[in-house]
Amino acid sequence: MLRNIKFMLIVFLGITITSCDDDFLETTPTDAISATDALANEENMQLILNGIHRGLYSQSQTVFPGGNSTWANNHFWLPMGDNLTGGLIHSANANNLGWRSVMQWNTHTDQTSGMNEVFWYHRYNIILHANLLINRGNEGTLTETPELSEILGQAYTYRAYAYLSLVQHFAKGYLIADPSTEPGVPLLFSSESPFTSAGRSTVQEIYDQIESDLNEAITAFENGTGRPSGGPETKSQLNINVAYGLLARTALSKGDWQTAADAAVKAREGFPLMSEDDWKSGFNSNELSEVIWGSNVIDAETTFFRSYFYLASNTFNGSQIRNNPKIADRRLVDAIPDSDYRKDVFIVEAPNTNSSAANNEGGLDPDTGLPRDPNYAGDLEAYNERRAEINAQYGINNNFNQHPYMHFKLKNANPGSIDPDDIIYMRSSEMYLIEAEAKAMMGDITGAQNALRPLGEERDSAYNVSAFSTVELLMDQIKFQRGVELWGEGFGYTDKIRWDEGIDHSTDGGSGASEVLYQAAFKQDKPSVNNRWVFKIPQAEIDANPNLTPADQNK
Repeated sequence: MLRNIKFMLIVFLGITITSCDDDFLETTPTDAISATDALANEENMQLILNGIHRGLYSQSQTVFPGGNSTWANNHFWLPMGDNLTGGLIHSANANNLGWRSVMQWNTHTDQTSGMNEVFWYHRYNIILHANLLINRGNEGTLTETPELSEILGQAYTYRAYAYLSLVQHFAKGYLIADPSTEPGVPLLFSSESPFTSAGRSTVQEIYDQIESDLNEAITAFENGTGRPSGGPETKSQLNINVAYGLLARTALSKGDWQTAADAAVKAREGFPLMSEDDWKSGFNSNELSEVIWGSNVIDAETTFFRSYFYLASNTFNGSQIRNNPKIADRRLVDAIPDSDYRKDVFIVEAPNTNSSAANNEGGLDPDTGLPRDPNYAGDLEAYNERRAEINAQYGINNNFNQHPYMHFKLKNANPGSIDPDDIIYMRSSEMYLIEAEAKAMMGDITGAQNALRPLGEERDSAYNVSAFSTVELLMDQIKFQRGVELWGEGFGYTDKIRWDEGIDHSTDGGSGASEVLYQAAFKQDKPSVNNRWVFKIPQAEIDANPNLTPADQNK
């Protein structure tokens, strides 16, 4: 792997034990911890696992050498999927953390991009530490216990998660190319120096490894202790539901519809759908009943202005949000029926208060002192009253700009602050939608309707699933439901690749995005004919890995 992977192990173990066990530090300094000590027993192996958990949301420079404070790992990678595909729309020209450059498709298409390098690094860092635990657990020298099985279940699940993330970004989609010949990413099984990976395996080989790891994980979890009970921190620990959820995602992305449907049902067991109040509470806590897996962000280790909510939530008190409120595609919002309570979090008539808004309709006219927003037709009193109402309702103030179609789906638990919040990775709603899509793709109309019904009827008091009586109608409805239900949660990129759909902000009345601001990202052809959807492999990896050459770079 990259040159710095040689140094990841000792640094990561140091972070893990410093964070998790002060008693261990009293006898073993962090700069002297060896792999042997760290893997000596189940208790220490759990410390490594806890380090992986925290590494999901820590700033990357605290996880491995060569990291960068710009990217706080999943705080950035999770919403990136909607930032790239124009679901999470920028209303003004702000580029904190390079978020605008990512949106404009200037970053993932650059092989020298620091973002690509850190993303690649982070996922292989997870794989390396999963390998440590898997290789140690399978040596045969440790007693097989439920505790060891639980650790191995999490390690296998983490490795599958990292490979799925890598192959979905750094290779062409399984369903739009020949997976048996399409180059994927390198496999790494080593847990000892020099950590040299193989060359690029095929997409099929990577998927085979992912499925093997998830099957191993499920077997291990079946023999394990189970996830501990408790507060939101327990959902940072992976469990059998997470493994089934990742299996459902994997199978869906490759068109293995029956496996996807079956795994999705198992993944959501024990995680009931949220009520209206919970759905509108902000998606800021693992406490929510639907959350199968999420990072419980520890206050002392918050990333503040590197966080998910800094990039995506209109209640976070940061310049990325105050100067550039995020809006939803108005074509999607306008299609939500009034009987669906999810529509309430998208504020269609929010006044455009930003004089720097990309649509040139924000703020007050310097000559007349009246609103330029055509929704208020020069009515300053109504404009100010509505702004004050939104401020009061959502806990912000006039330091925050507003914009039509702005969202309040993602909200800080303490709005108007920079306090840390949890990051949600997997919910049971997604699993209903996976089952529905898989059943529709198999031509099982009734099965797909039955999968959609619980979610649709919970969210929409007038929902009538029988209206979707053909595969085409069902798929249109499933795409709509994913767009609304999972908005802002990062699924836009992988959804469009699976469906082989391009981006066009201009059709059907327009999304509300500015072509001047979005540039080339305003319109992109579908993934099957457009190599720009595939992330460039970091040039630093090609330079350092003896098993990769310039010919291995994605075209």
